[in-house]
Amino acid sequence: MNKMNKHFDQSEEAVSQTIRLGDFCKDCDLELLCGKEDDSVVFKSVLVNRPGLLLAGFENYFGNSRIQVIGNAEYYYLASLQYEEKEKALKRLFVQKIPCIIYARGIKPSQLEIDIATQYNVPILRSQMTTTWLMHELGNYLDNLLAYTDTVHGTLLDINGVGVLLTGHSGMGKSETAIELINRGHRIIADDAVFVKRVRNELIGKAPENIKYFMEVRGLGIIDIKNMYGVGAVLESEYIDLVIKLDKISDLADYDRLGSMDNTYEILGIALPQINIPVMPGRNIAVIVEVATRNFLLKKMGYDALEDLKKRTNLK
Repeated sequence: MNKMNKHFDQSEEAVSQTIRLGDFCKDCDLELLCGKEDDSVVFKSVLVNRPGLLLAGFENYFGNSRIQVIGNAEYYYLASLQYEEKEKALKRLFVQKIPCIIYARGIKPSQLEIDIATQYNVPILRSQMTTTWLMHELGNYLDNLLAYTDTVHGTLLDINGVGVLLTGHSGMGKSETAIELINRGHRIIADDAVFVKRVRNELIGKAPENIKYFMEVRGLGIIDIKNMYGVGAVLESEYIDLVIKLDKISDLADYDRLGSMDNTYEILGIALPQINIPVMPGRNIAVIVEVATRNFLLKKMGYDALEDLKKRTNLK
């Protein structure tokens, strides 16, 4: 369903974010051993590295933009070296202008490591997690921190577990449709403006903080969905799976009657399936959106009503 785009490949340097060391430690449950909480660290890569090869002397292909993690293997290798050899190995690492070094498993760095880190102005942090789990958690954190972002006009809802983005020109009834869907037991994430983040090859939508839970309804003004319907009617964020475009048109003949057209809507380089629904007097758009979502789920599970009908009627 999703299409890869080289421009949006997050495997290596693409975007960068600057964050306070104190905030980074709090977010990832880390202990700051060298550096100050108010110091800043710049992250440019979503990848995390273990610098064993560099410490051993192989300097080619080293990713100096990545967080470096020291585990048992690196720790015991350094401990096996003579003082001069250890100093040279550490300087090979710290001279690379790496963002920071994190010691896993509660490993305590030696005074030599602290001194060289101070000399090269590289923060040292420590985690109690195992090396493998630490790298996994850091990868998830960096995926979110360095994700490409965009803001799209529309309303994002969770309908039967499907993240549905309602789009269309102003006045098409997106907010009114959303309210009826909420009354039918579905949940809303954002109205009017949806903040979208691309994490790897998936899109996650949420509401901008300043308008979270608020909705504008023509004739009523601004309402607070959370206070009006309760916490069960709202979600903080949701993956976007399907786009439904509400379109005002006078001639239904212009629309796909069999559902055989493959329309797509692209956000941040990912093409999402799109369904176009004409808005006309007398149509219950909320029910149609709900049915469209259920039909989308059936197709994902392998059942296509049109293909079944073709088999039964020899329709081409």
